[in-house]
Amino acid sequence: MSLTRWFLDSLARSHSERGDLRLRISNRTRKVELAHCVEVADTGATRRRGLLGRKTLPSGEGLWIAPCEAVHTCGMQFPIDLIYLDRSRCVKKLRHAVPPWRLSACLSAHSVLELAAGSIRKTQTNPGDILEFSSG
Repeated sequence: MSLTRWFLDSLARSHSERGDLRLRISNRTRKVELAHCVEVADTGATRRRGLLGRKTLPSGEGLWIAPCEAVHTCGMQFPIDLIYLDRSRCVKKLRHAVPPWRLSACLSAHSVLELAAGSIRKTQTNPGDILEFSSG
């Protein structure tokens, strides 16, 4: 079983009555919260859908796509920040305010965190930082 699947399964068990898994993500290195309401895209269907169809992504919200090495913003209506993570949730690569109709990849990443534009700058997140995931 992958580390990501184990982590998600353990969180899902604690939320099984509600049926909606939301994560709170903090930058442990900087001691700051990145987002308080992050959805998980861990199936083929949820990874393909991503944030498509939304009009905006409010500050403090996001989407964690796992596994994932690349994303596109084709068809989106707003820019997003991207944080590429390895299996240990260490930041590998950052992309600020990626506008619609772009592609982005990090082949050494295991997952991607999509956040509201400006989240990276606001939290001063940098490559090498360690993120902490908890149930929201």
